[in-house]
Amino acid sequence: MNAPSQLKYSDEHVWVSVEGNKVKVGITEFAQSELGDIVFCELPKQGDKVEFGEPFGSVESVKTVSELYAPVTGTVVEVNDALEGSPEKINSSPYNEAWMIVIEMSDSSELDKLWSAEKYIETYSTE
Repeated sequence: MNAPSQLKYSDEHVWVSVEGNKVKVGITEFAQSELGDIVFCELPKQGDKVEFGEPFGSVESVKTVSELYAPVTGTVVEVNDALEGSPEKINSSPYNEAWMIVIEMSDSSELDKLWSAEKYIETYSTE
């Protein structure tokens, strides 16, 4: 299982890259592999507010639709519009090209609720 060590993870299979008071957000390699081929991605708009643990969007695969849960509370300051036309990037590049949103955090202490790569792998690895 690939879970880059510099990222933080939620138990809802969302990864977070911390950049000052902002976080870049996407779904994990494990999540996309469980979902299968992703055919649609619904994301919030720039300026939308998101709440820790609350849905902020969804991904639709050939198998199912899954909600995406915010890893922190804050304001969406950037959206990866490329996913609208190419949602399959989530399958091919979950940690690079397929970041979903950037959130300006209103409470950085929420980062303490997220997991290290080691804990994420330990919890979800089937190897």
